[in-house]
Amino acid sequence: MSRGDVVVVSGAGLSTDSGLPDYRGSGGSEKPSVDFDMFTGSHTWQRWVWQRNQETWRALDALAPTEGHTILAEWERDGIVTGTATQNIDGLHVKAGSERVAEMHGSFTRVTCLDCGEVTDRAALDPRLRELNPHTVDDPDPANAAILAEADYAKAAESTFTVAQCASCGGTLKPDIVFFGEAVQAMDEAFDYARDAKTILVVGSSLLVMTGMWVVTQGLSSGADIAIINRGPTQADRLADVRIEGGISETLAAVDKILTG
Repeated sequence: MSRGDVVVVSGAGLSTDSGLPDYRGSGGSEKPSVDFDMFTGSHTWQRWVWQRNQETWRALDALAPTEGHTILAEWERDGIVTGTATQNIDGLHVKAGSERVAEMHGSFTRVTCLDCGEVTDRAALDPRLRELNPHTVDDPDPANAAILAEADYAKAAESTFTVAQCASCGGTLKPDIVFFGEAVQAMDEAFDYARDAKTILVVGSSLLVMTGMWVVTQGLSSGADIAIINRGPTQADRLADVRIEGGISETLAAVDKILTG
């Protein structure tokens, strides 16, 4: 790898060392989740989504970047990595210091208004929701994080959670995470990174969720080499010039030692 030629495609396997389970290892959640049409079409589902989000978002917010996140951020500062296209919504790339990050599936660290389009920090909404729902209890276990709330109508119907409205326009607020049935975010930015890459470095993704594979394909069409670090097979293994089976942080640390040694 030389300076300015590497674009990273990252998945859930990069964040497992931080304590966040690899929800997408099989290409999807085990149970159906509330999709975009359900959320926009029903106050019941909106209450349930926001209840589960409020109960669990702090568990995600407390996570620290892994050694792998930190190394990738350092490589960006050193001019080795020119951009990261991530399938993760945990915000750990940004927390580690990466700046050129296309968050293709959104981020739990933000909230968006479906009416006026305003995007705000999730932390800024927290006091309002706590005032409206003083009996809500935080779940500190990131393994229980409701990244996409389970589509359990019986539990949703029982929810008495009070949803906050947009402070600017009174519209409907939604966690800035891409729900099933919703347009994927930041793909143009991710494709722009890939078009200029000489190497696409896949870390911690099986690429069964197609957003990552689309970026790999864009890189291939632009003549990039493909390097993959992952535990378990990926959809792009047959296309890879370099394929390493192993943990992300320890492998990146070994490569970093070679680059800086």
